[in-house]
Amino acid sequence: MNKTSVSLAVFGALFAFGSQIAQAAPDWSKVPKRDVQVFHAGVTPIEWVTKKSDHSGRTGLVKGESCVGCHEEKGGLNFDMKRLAGKDLEPVGAPKTMNFPVTVQAAYDKDNAYIRLTFKAPAGGANNADKDNEVKVAVMFANDKVTAAAGDKTIPGDQLGCWATCHTDARTMPGADDKKTKYTKDGAYELMQWKSAKGAKAVDGSVTDKRNMEGGTAGVKAEGDNKGGTYTVTFTRKLNGALAEGKAVPFGVAVHADHATGRFHHISLGYKLGFGAEGDIKATKQ
Repeated sequence: MNKTSVSLAVFGALFAFGSQIAQAAPDWSKVPKRDVQVFHAGVTPIEWVTKKSDHSGRTGLVKGESCVGCHEEKGGLNFDMKRLAGKDLEPVGAPKTMNFPVTVQAAYDKDNAYIRLTFKAPAGGANNADKDNEVKVAVMFANDKVTAAAGDKTIPGDQLGCWATCHTDARTMPGADDKKTKYTKDGAYELMQWKSAKGAKAVDGSVTDKRNMEGGTAGVKAEGDNKGGTYTVTFTRKLNGALAEGKAVPFGVAVHADHATGRFHHISLGYKLGFGAEGDIKATKQ
């Protein structure tokens, strides 16, 4: 091998090594943690949330208040969990654990965003139809065009979180079409999901006029483990689409625990994740 070949080989190795450094996951010990409560919402779709006779908080929403601003208190939620677990709002059966904390960490570099979620997934769910996956974890990001949907454009979608995708006619809702998936009337949510089944592929999809479990452009990668009952799930995706430096993007978290499917998940309220911008959670730049 001549000197030129050696030099090129060394340069190639250094370039590859540098690329690995650029793509390396964050030092999570240096990334702040923020606990977010996820809860079982029962049959409270967007139409319920935006109807004053069902949800008195509609008044606050119209004035510009977010769900988090109204319902999050001292790291917890001020919901009436007994009401959410009652037959009117959960006709099939509520889980034994109505809410639990998920620790959220976020970081980014010039190319990628990194989201790390840590939690203990409770047992005792009323729905155990997913025999392959004990746990599924999803994160959704709303683009700028999402509204409250249901024909109601007076309430911006960034106040609501993923409720803008859940409708009374979506599958697993009472009397709904089993083939109708979540959807939005305006805009899109970018969807990524991790599944606990061995060898399961990370979901890189979207929710538009229907839920798409593939076809996304974020290059989503996900890995997770369960140590002593505590799950740690880490997502890596491109800093593109709805995500950009200098921007706070609306996002929400959903956890399907105890083999649950469909609406039988625990979900977060809608938060904002800031990338070099103010938000409920601020991603750490590395």
